[in-house]
Amino acid sequence: MSFDFISALNGCKAPMQIDDYDYHKVLRDIEHDGIQSQVYFLLKQNGMLTQTPTFFQAYLKENYDKGLFQNLFIKNQTDVLLKRFEEQGIDVITLKGVYFAEKYFGHIGARATSDIDLLVRLQDLNLAIESVKALGFSVEEEPIPGHFHCSFSKRLPHSPVPLVVELHWGLVKEETSNFDMNDIWNESKAIGQYSHVRELANMHCFYMICLHGWRHNLDSLKYFIDIIQVIHQYRDELDYEELFKMAANHQTLKRLTRTLSIVYEQFPYLNDVIKLPFKRKTLWRHNKVKGLKQYLDFFDYQFFSYDTVKHRLIEIRHWIWPSKFELSCELGENQQDGAAIIMYLSLYRKRISRLLKVIF
Repeated sequence: MSFDFISALNGCKAPMQIDDYDYHKVLRDIEHDGIQSQVYFLLKQNGMLTQTPTFFQAYLKENYDKGLFQNLFIKNQTDVLLKRFEEQGIDVITLKGVYFAEKYFGHIGARATSDIDLLVRLQDLNLAIESVKALGFSVEEEPIPGHFHCSFSKRLPHSPVPLVVELHWGLVKEETSNFDMNDIWNESKAIGQYSHVRELANMHCFYMICLHGWRHNLDSLKYFIDIIQVIHQYRDELDYEELFKMAANHQTLKRLTRTLSIVYEQFPYLNDVIKLPFKRKTLWRHNKVKGLKQYLDFFDYQFFSYDTVKHRLIEIRHWIWPSKFELSCELGENQQDGAAIIMYLSLYRKRISRLLKVIF
């Protein structure tokens, strides 16, 4: 139902004739995936909002307004950071966030965000960290081993949730790819009067959101909407042959082809926008679909999304023997202070128990 609804949002099919009960079901999916702003904006933009029930409109409008006010504040904070980076001579690119909403959706409120993601060059990382801390983002989060970003936050008045800045120096794990960030930086362009504040080329932005969607195994409709939106807005600039050639050089080709195959499977009308030059059957299932098929998809995603045997073995090793941080995340925060051997035994017991429930 929700995939059909997203298709209707993009004007590829007639608006659905569904009753209030089905709208409540769609609303639950929208709330679960946190896409109230995107749905409201696209419905309004395509003249379809008034075709929905009043309770549906009211809910979306209320959440859209909240997201807009939050985005305005985050844009202000982002601009302060960008100005600081410009003054310090630090090259920086905004990832996702409010600038993505403005460029690819057409309005700052069209895609709610809760943090600030910035890409910097690895050699500028220490200076970037100093600049972020100087602006009050002084709480450093525990780094995730093997990842490609670090996080800093600051408390906000009258808010229990801190504002987080993530400084990225890459887009995927270095040890499971051959990613050359110079390919990204060399094609980026300075914004406005800035010299050091830059934006991704549209092709690379598309590449980035596809890899981001893959990293989360497309477990939310928001990843589909982002990818679809860029396809619609910049179809004339997206060259799949060039994109796949770059991904092959970076050894991220399987991640990219898996992601796009799933998106095109769920939204086949996209072939009329930009034809996908291959067909790859996937095992992907929406996260609401439980059972053996979900596990088969997990193993396909977890271990067969890599271009080389070496990278696949590295990922298998990480899955069997994860870092203590990843172990804590999988078991729950209340487990993070336990002895390592106890935590690993708990992890294996949890995995086996879940698998047995699926099989039997």
